[in-house]
Amino acid sequence: MDQHMDQDRIAAVLTALRQSWSLASSTKWRPENPALGHCGVSALVAHDHLGGEILKTRYENLWHFYNRIDGQRIDFTVEQFAGAITYDDVPSDRAEAFGDTNAAQYDHLRTAVAQHLSSTALSPVGGNP
Repeated sequence: MDQHMDQDRIAAVLTALRQSWSLASSTKWRPENPALGHCGVSALVAHDHLGGEILKTRYENLWHFYNRIDGQRIDFTVEQFAGAITYDDVPSDRAEAFGDTNAAQYDHLRTAVAQHLSSTALSPVGGNP
């Protein structure tokens, strides 16, 4: 897949995530900050569709999860933060990111994102936890 197609695929997943975030996918969700609390579950669903790696960094006293796809750091939930964050790019994995969510939240977001992406014919490349 060429770089332009990769960027289109990443943009489609980001749009689908934003359209899918809700209280059903994170109990921290707020209308004024829909990305809040979605880092782990979004990293998992993005990994399903885009592959790559799951990374983490410390933000305050918590782990924040995000992705690296084709060598590019992509934080699908960075908008939840009021200011800039420092990325440590600590390697993580699906099991650790899943510890930031639960099966019901993951299943809800995974299903909602798949429905949004169905018209773009994007199929998952990753596995389930």
